[in-house]
Amino acid sequence: MPSSSSDADFLQQWQYALAPYNLGHKLKLVSQLMYRDFLERLEPYGLTPFHYLVLCCLWEEDGLSTTGIADKLKQLGATLTGVVDRMEERQLVIRERNLSDRRVVQIWLTDEGKQLMKVLPPIGSVTLEKATKNISSAEQEMFAKTLDRIIQNLA
Repeated sequence: MPSSSSDADFLQQWQYALAPYNLGHKLKLVSQLMYRDFLERLEPYGLTPFHYLVLCCLWEEDGLSTTGIADKLKQLGATLTGVVDRMEERQLVIRERNLSDRRVVQIWLTDEGKQLMKVLPPIGSVTLEKATKNISSAEQEMFAKTLDRIIQNLA
């Protein structure tokens, strides 16, 4: 049964909120496309983009607690635990209990994890450059600030 013109008019007024036109859907699509591209580039290293994110946190501040990494990445601890398990199996990180508070588990880079700091960021930049081709630095900066505000609004 064809929809009435009043239905079409109603949907037209809300088109900005409907997939595939809405911002949430577009952000999800961008995320999936960038993830796929970066995943292909990381494949020779046996890593995922999530491994890369954890490494980035530790390159900035080695010895972060599991909770500290989860807070930085806005991830739930259970999700992060499995990722760190696999990173530990790959000998990229080691876990140690904090001496002053045994409840806290700190994550430390191994030499292999530290060496990846020289290798992986240039690989990540290829995906970023591909995604932002023909987008000015000013537009990229404004977009990043807008995304930060959206994250802050929803967090």
